[in-house]
Amino acid sequence: MKHMLIMRANAAAVEAYGEMNMEDVINAMGAYNESMITAGVLVGGDGLAPEPGYVVDFSGETPVVSDGPYGEVHELFNGFWIVQTATVEEALEWAKRAPLTPGNVLEVRRVTDESDFADFADNEYIQKEAEWREAEHAARPEAG
Repeated sequence: MKHMLIMRANAAAVEAYGEMNMEDVINAMGAYNESMITAGVLVGGDGLAPEPGYVVDFSGETPVVSDGPYGEVHELFNGFWIVQTATVEEALEWAKRAPLTPGNVLEVRRVTDESDFADFADNEYIQKEAEWREAEHAARPEAG
């Protein structure tokens, strides 16, 4: 099963990072990423730049685009990892190993898969998505 580890930071954590040696931060994150690659659980992940960011709000009749990132600092989505693990407990163990400082949190969310839509297996777009994923997998050099 796949889980997304969503990195969030509050204002104190953002300030603390500004005072840290960036090379140390990069080395800690690099070692963490390498450990997940070596273990075979890392599917993907990236950090997100704070600017530019935009929000597309669908609460009105037509979508409205505004500058972001959205909301308060404690709501910022700063980066993510996607891990493939056998259990949620294993995903949580990887999350607990992240080299983050006080004021940071990782939200762990299961990524949906075809089993979540089993009642809709005959839906045109459920079938197309399976085909798209298969084509994407076949196109990757490591898939060969």
